This record gives sequence, structure tokens and C-alpha cells, in this order.
Amino acid sequence: LHEREDTRVSQLDWASGVMIVTKTKHNETNRWNPNAYNQHTAFVSELALPVVDLLAPQSDEVILDAGCGEGTLAVEIQRRGADVIGVDASAEMVAAARSIGIEAQVASVTDLPFTGQFDAVFSNAMLHWVQDAEGAIIQIARSLKPGGRFVAEFGGEGNAYHLVDAMKQVFDMHPEWGVFENPWYFPSTEEYSALLQSAGFSVDTIEQIPRPTPIDDIIHWLDVFTNGITKDLSPEQFTVFKQECREIARPKLYNEKDGWMVDYVRLRVKATKRIEYVQPKQSLA
Repeated sequence: LHEREDTRVSQLDWASGVMIVTKTKHNETNRWNPNAYNQHTAFVSELALPVVDLLAPQSDEVILDAGCGEGTLAVEIQRRGADVIGVDASAEMVAAARSIGIEAQVASVTDLPFTGQFDAVFSNAMLHWVQDAEGAIIQIARSLKPGGRFVAEFGGEGNAYHLVDAMKQVFDMHPEWGVFENPWYFPSTEEYSALLQSAGFSVDTIEQIPRPTPIDDIIHWLDVFTNGITKDLSPEQFTVFKQECREIARPKLYNEKDGWMVDYVRLRVKATKRIEYVQPKQSLA
């Protein structure tokens, strides 16, 4: 049970045989291949260096990288002097991070096994995969020391609008595939600020950043990021899905001069856990 990603053992008494196990809500639905991720989406980490600058890691700090992936940014944070612990919902990504020397473990951001341990929590390109945004923020706050900071960047309101619309259109064209279920959470600055403040944070900065991003081919983006959406499709149906998404998105996202550009909009935030804030107890039910 300790090794399962969808359960948390909160009490275990060997003398009485009493065990309390909580079934956790696993929000991140995509399956991750570290090699494919690195080959086709290296821009995710490359474009995040300004977020590491905003984090401004110090040599005496311990920092949690929430959604560490294969560990590229954790290495950069370590290079700047801080100690880093990474967590990721993907066992494959955690294994890749460990292989390059990052201390990492499998955990969901909605069920972090830490209390008051970190000077800062950092997250890049992960929180838009978590539908339970409030639960994630509460867990991040609980993991921080009083006065600790939270620095993150992820998809904001309007992110990948044309791509998401293309996917929905393709599913509408194939009702036999079922209903398109959007796995992403792209909040506005106002919505996310309110969630942060309710969880005991002071919002230092929050902004939406339009960032049209070049990629080699939209097919590769769909290969990496949509396997949760298309998990019930056959290989032949998945091929049709990608081809039709490509044709629908082409007029909006492709031109001869620039090639393919994903219509990214990022939300970048820095917030500080208020020292006087007392977090409410959460039920184990």
C-alpha cells in the first residue's frame, strides 16, 4: 500500500492490526516517457530559466521541485546552491531524475508527504495538469515553512486554445470515441490569486504571459501530451486523431516562415506563506 500511487497509509498499528488507508484522488492522467519528452519538448525547461531566476535559490535553502519531471530544472536549482527534493506523479520521470543525481520520489501534489519542511516550493509546467487546484495549493502551503515562498509557472487562461479546440472538434466528428474530456486547468490571474490567498499566501507577483512557442511538428506534441485524452482509442484511431487535429489547427498554428507554433499562455506566480496563517485541518475521509 505504501508503494501505490493512489493510496496513503495514515495509521498503522501492528499491535492491534488497525490500519487507516486514504484513497487519494490522482489528478495527473498523462503517461510520461522521459526520452520522448526530452526529444520533442526540451523547450519546456529551456523557457523556464526566468522562473528559476524568480525563485532565486540560496545556498542554505531546501527547495521542493513539485512536478520535477526528468530533473533538468532541479539540477539547475542545485547548481545555484540550494538542496532540492523532487516529486513527480510519474515513476518513469522520478527514475530519470534519480539517474542524474536528484533526490526524488513518486507523489502527487495533492497529497504531499511533507509538513513545514521547505524554504520554497518550485513548480514548472505541471500545475495545469491538476484539476484539484485548491487541494494542490493547500498541500504546497503545508509543505512550506512559515514565510516560505511558492514560485511557479504553468498554463494560464487561454493556453493552447486552438489546439484544445481542434481536439474537441475531432472528438465531435467521431462520437463513437466518446466525449472529449479536457484534462487541463488553465486559470485566470484573478481566480488563482483568490485560491492562493484563501490558503494563506500573500501574492507577490502574478501575471499571464503570451508565449507562442515553436515546435518541430504538432504530431509530436500530440504524441507526448494527449495519451490521457486518447487512452481508449485504438492505434488506428489515435493516428486519425492526430492527423485530423493537425489539419484543423494548421491554419491557426502553422505558416511557411515560422513553422508550427503552439499558442501558449503562461501564468507565472510568486507568493509567500503568511507567517500568522493557521491552516485548517483536513479530513482523512
